[in-house]
Amino acid sequence: MIDYEHLSLKAKNIRRSVIEMIYNAKSGHPGGALSCVDIITALYFGRMNIDTEDPMKKDRDRFVMSKGHSSPAIYGALYERGFLIEEELASFRKFNGTLQGSPDMLRVNGIDISTGSLGMGLSAACGMALASKIENVNYNVYALLGDGELQEGMVWEAAMFANQYKLDNLMAIIDMNGLQINGSTDDVMSLGSITKKFTSFGWYVIEIDGHDFDQIFGAFNIFDKVDSKPVLVIANTIKGKGVSFMENKCEWHSNIINKEDYKIAMDELR
Repeated sequence: MIDYEHLSLKAKNIRRSVIEMIYNAKSGHPGGALSCVDIITALYFGRMNIDTEDPMKKDRDRFVMSKGHSSPAIYGALYERGFLIEEELASFRKFNGTLQGSPDMLRVNGIDISTGSLGMGLSAACGMALASKIENVNYNVYALLGDGELQEGMVWEAAMFANQYKLDNLMAIIDMNGLQINGSTDDVMSLGSITKKFTSFGWYVIEIDGHDFDQIFGAFNIFDKVDSKPVLVIANTIKGKGVSFMENKCEWHSNIINKEDYKIAMDELR
């Protein structure tokens, strides 16, 4: 039985960590980090096979934060799970700090692949999923992409690869908040029908509310039953979710959080 109340509390804690890190660093990407928190919370606290005592165990599930600039969300989850200590959160975006602006697998326990250049994450996830099958080690791979990231051509090469090799242990999740750094995805470079595109590439496609834990876990249940196909989840989300003045605002893709913003945000996330 999934404890949705517990998950909601964890999600709120992670959102508070996101605001704290970006405020202290005086730089970062709050909008996209906040929009994907519920997805990451569901993965790390109700789905993935991971172990803080053995973070590199061979049969662990893998997570790829392809939208690497939203790293505070994954750092917040790793802290809540016990992979990080509180002092490390204070190092976010600091020179020689543990937590860089994009995830670094060489510095941070629980990070399976370094990311940052948009478009590369799904390819890395494909490699991990194929390795599972070649080595006969049973694990799943989850890759989180931004919707603006789908404008990168490398994503579509990986989509072909995943179908060709029948990577049914791979789930890609699109954080579909509709906004990128300089406008809506429709205005910058329209994506058209993502469902039709991925379906034509041979994927099994599910569309959900990315802030509804019941729907998120429903997608996981479907994933368990799909055979011989990779699964794509289109998670409709709100950029800046949880902080009223950031929600659905393009300018909060990478805005600086000042003292007043910080107080309002933290009060709303109590």
